[in-house]
Amino acid sequence: MATDIQEAGKAVAEVGEAAEKAGMPQLDFSTFPNQIFWLVVTLVVIYLILSRVALPRIGAILAERQGTITNDLAAAEELKAKAVEAEKAYEKALADARAEAQRIAAQTRAEIQAELNEAIARADAEIAAKAAESEKAIAEIRASALESIEAVATETAAEIVSVLGGKPDGIAKAVAERMKG
Repeated sequence: MATDIQEAGKAVAEVGEAAEKAGMPQLDFSTFPNQIFWLVVTLVVIYLILSRVALPRIGAILAERQGTITNDLAAAEELKAKAVEAEKAYEKALADARAEAQRIAAQTRAEIQAELNEAIARADAEIAAKAAESEKAIAEIRASALESIEAVATETAAEIVSVLGGKPDGIAKAVAERMKG
């Protein structure tokens, strides 16, 4: 057994020496045909795997993405159209609301103006009535004052005439004529 191990060690040493002499195996011209064969086989296998498995899957994924993008763009256009319609409806509703608000404001102004005119008319009537009452009261006071003035003037004139030594017979008539103008 020891001899088998020694022989195996010698064989490994001989292979190592041969490898050291040959250099890099990729650059050994004696192995080029073998390397070229395996390169071609590997490239053909890679081409078949890519063309039969990977590229169809990638193409399907790209087609699916393109379909999704197309559907999303169509949905976006549809939503945009709905948004434009909604905006138009909103603008119309806003315009209608403004018109209604203006109509209500005008109606309210008219009602307030009518109430104000009615209140002004009542106030004018009350003022006219109070003015008439006041004028009547003033006229009564003036008449009463004139009567009082006439009575006082008559009494005063009669006293003055009596003090001066005359008869106060026609004094009332003279004062009444003078008061009339």
